[in-house]
Amino acid sequence: MDIESGTNRREFLKFLAASPLLGALGQVPRSDDVIASTRDALNVFDFEPVARQKLPPAHYGYLATGVDDDATLRANRAGFSRYQMRSRRLIDVSRIDTSISLLGATWNTPIVLAPVSSQRAFHPEGELAVARAARSKRHLLMLSTLTTTPIEDVNAARGEPVWFQLYPTTEWNVTRSMVKRAESAGCPVLVFTVDQIIGTNRETLRRFERQDTRDCRVCHDRTSLKTRSTRRPMFDGLELAGVDWQPPVTWEYVKRLRDATSMRLVIKGIVTREDAELAVAHGADAIVCSNHGGRAEETGRSTIESLPEVLQGAAGRVPVLVDSGFRRGTDIFTALALGATAICVGRPYVWGLAAFGQEGVDTVLDILTRELQLAMRYAGTVAIPNITRGHVVERVGGHEASARD
Repeated sequence: MDIESGTNRREFLKFLAASPLLGALGQVPRSDDVIASTRDALNVFDFEPVARQKLPPAHYGYLATGVDDDATLRANRAGFSRYQMRSRRLIDVSRIDTSISLLGATWNTPIVLAPVSSQRAFHPEGELAVARAARSKRHLLMLSTLTTTPIEDVNAARGEPVWFQLYPTTEWNVTRSMVKRAESAGCPVLVFTVDQIIGTNRETLRRFERQDTRDCRVCHDRTSLKTRSTRRPMFDGLELAGVDWQPPVTWEYVKRLRDATSMRLVIKGIVTREDAELAVAHGADAIVCSNHGGRAEETGRSTIESLPEVLQGAAGRVPVLVDSGFRRGTDIFTALALGATAICVGRPYVWGLAAFGQEGVDTVLDILTRELQLAMRYAGTVAIPNITRGHVVERVGGHEASARD
């Protein structure tokens, strides 16, 4: 790459900025670049250097890692460069309504807090701080199977039951017990994650672990699910001898889950038209277009690029949410214009959590909401349903494709 030309140099700098290895290569922010309070944050990226500064290396590495060369992680950001917004003029945009309806509930914004494991590894208050932040502006929250706070306590902090995200185990009775516990806690929706198969090659995590001088076995041991679950309250009271993660699930497993619960079922991890069609055919109430934030498979393909074909497969029969790589209000606007009902963020709010606790999460959500409102104003869209495919164009071979509603 010739980085001397202006365009190529900018692309090269974008590539560097997106890489979680930037710090590992010695390119750490100067001390005066690290914000001292939430009031200093200009965008959500400002929280990441603070999080890195405060977290142990292994915990930061877990948050930052992709898999293999982190190509899919970077692609999730780069994919947004394929799309451009079309601005409209002379429309009264003094009042903006960002509310959405999703599976029978109304939310103040389409910004959903994605399930993130082990949040007390990033801040002592962990999931409770995140739940309180979600409550303050009425954001939808999904809670990970690997929560470090009991689901009942998270629901109390949130003020209403959250959606529960499920990682299945090799023992159906263990999986069913967790599902029943979430159902008994009042959770209305089960989010079944299907994009994690046993084993991931998280090289960035391993590099950061080498920098960590602590004995991590004090908190967790990877030798078995039983030893790994010592601080995972969803497994309290369950017999875990011989149990492990990720059984070889198929579409028949979806039916088994449907039959086991009265909760609505969302399938998370769909990235193709064919699987979206199958998800609908097998009774999914919604789909999350997700590649696990680039943490599972190394396809090199972003979710924003996968979203159109997932929407085609869903064909308007169920809502489609999308996650992975969302960092700006314009990113959110682009996904909504393509047809997504809502978007999920993970790393940004955990940066805020690690940096400043609940106040950090609050501020990250405020920034994203404010940026979305600004994007809507410039597009002349006063409410989410007004955002259509005609508000974005796609670059094709360096040129714009014609927009169509």
